[in-house]
Amino acid sequence: MKKFILVVLAAAAGYAIWRQVAADNGQRDLWSEVTDTVD
Repeated sequence: MKKFILVVLAAAAGYAIWRQVAADNGQRDLWSEVTDTVD
């Protein structure tokens, strides 16, 4: 039972990290688009 709980916690932590990285990438893309120089 302890192993199952550890696996669930590890999966939840991985999912939370993945969501944060995805959100950061979206913000970076938006910032790059807004601050892009006009040719």
